[in-house]
Amino acid sequence: MTKCNTGKRLYTSEALAEDALIGAHINFDYRTGSGPVAIYKCDECGNYHLTSHGEMNKRLALQLQSGFIQKQKQAARWQDKLK
Repeated sequence: MTKCNTGKRLYTSEALAEDALIGAHINFDYRTGSGPVAIYKCDECGNYHLTSHGEMNKRLALQLQSGFIQKQKQAARWQDKLK
């Protein structure tokens, strides 16, 4: 896994970073108000990183509000049980 000089995981495109942001919320149980909420382009490496600061990413907000992320969490739990 490639990391930036800042030590953060890097994503080579905005779309990959956004997918990783959504994936993080599906795979980890963040407390309300914690965890990554947005992506940004790094001045240091020119790639994208996740951040827990700033305004929530619109796609993330939509997927949280619609219940999509909760459904994906539940599906992942069932997949683990069936392994």
